[in-house]
Amino acid sequence: MNAVVNFQEVKQRFINADVDGKIQIYTTTQGLTVDQFKELLKHFPLQHLDKLERAMG
Repeated sequence: MNAVVNFQEVKQRFINADVDGKIQIYTTTQGLTVDQFKELLKHFPLQHLDKLERAMG
């Protein structure tokens, strides 16, 4: 499968998800590059970054 298309699908699901869904996608998706993870973070609500940090810790 094309990695670019796959990332675009992940990104679209991430954008449409609620905060808990975004955390689930961010913490369980494998195979993304650092730049792709950064791209996802652009669509994460900053006021909930502490919740994402706890989920990753």
